[in-house]
Amino acid sequence: MTKLAKTYWIIGASEGLGRSLAKKLSAEGCALVLSARSESRLRDIDVEDAQILPMDLTDQASVDAALSKLPDIDGVIYCAGAYDPMTAQNWDRDKGLFMMDVNVLGAMRVLPDIVSRFVTKDAGHIVLIGSLAAYHGLPGAVGYSTSKAALMHLAENLYLDLKSTNVRVQVTNPGFIETRLTQKNSFQMTQLMTPNVAADNVIRNMKRRKFRTAFPYPFAGVFRLLRLFPDSWVRRFF
Repeated sequence: MTKLAKTYWIIGASEGLGRSLAKKLSAEGCALVLSARSESRLRDIDVEDAQILPMDLTDQASVDAALSKLPDIDGVIYCAGAYDPMTAQNWDRDKGLFMMDVNVLGAMRVLPDIVSRFVTKDAGHIVLIGSLAAYHGLPGAVGYSTSKAALMHLAENLYLDLKSTNVRVQVTNPGFIETRLTQKNSFQMTQLMTPNVAADNVIRNMKRRKFRTAFPYPFAGVFRLLRLFPDSWVRRFF
């Protein structure tokens, strides 16, 4: 086990998992900077002494403005997410691009500055919140699964480049979380979690040294195991 950082910047803190992480990390004694598009939703979070830093991840000027006001931090949690169920037959270009923009390109806009800061002081903790959808292409997940796979690949690249430094990189891939996003699903969601339960899992994983984690079990184990099977088997499974 390892200690949590003193100060975390939570990106995507206004709703769902990010909101629960803010409350639980505050209870753990961490100082927080909270970002999302909605300033009113951020100020509604019951967290003492958190700095509110509104930011639109799809707008580079907004990201740059937030970075210019960002205080010294020890860790960043990229928890922003956009989701719309979408098949290839019903591909909505704008919704697909928005998912890519929020889920992965936002990280590409934010992280260069953060990585530079952490490398300069040779310390820091980077946590990317992915999804079990990152492990394999899924039916009805054009946009979402693609973006989360790219985010997981980004985490892998950062880990390999930074493993010789004291900058710690982790990616954690949760399953279904009960949020306004998953309410869009019309199917039964296996092992659906509350945001509080998911946040407990994320924080537990943040205290470990392991680079990649996934939950809940055994659902997460099925997704990881499927990567070893032939494509024809996976197609029949889904």
